[in-house]
Amino acid sequence: MKTMTCKQLGGACEMQFQAENFEEMAELSKKHGTEMFLKGDEPHLKAMENMKSMMQSPEAMQNWFNSKREEFNALPED
Repeated sequence: MKTMTCKQLGGACEMQFQAENFEEMAELSKKHGTEMFLKGDEPHLKAMENMKSMMQSPEAMQNWFNSKREEFNALPED
């Protein structure tokens, strides 16, 4: 089990997520992002705008995703 924060995953807060693998971590982050979007949380909405602009380039998005996967893999087990 490893821990990352919303902010480490491109978000806007220090909420912690714990997961066994990066795919699970990404899913937890996505769920949290959806919840914050529905609440209209301004800091998260700004973070989402940044992600949206990155998504315009599939290569940039893939590079970002790979760097986050590497960051996850380098973390110590909890």
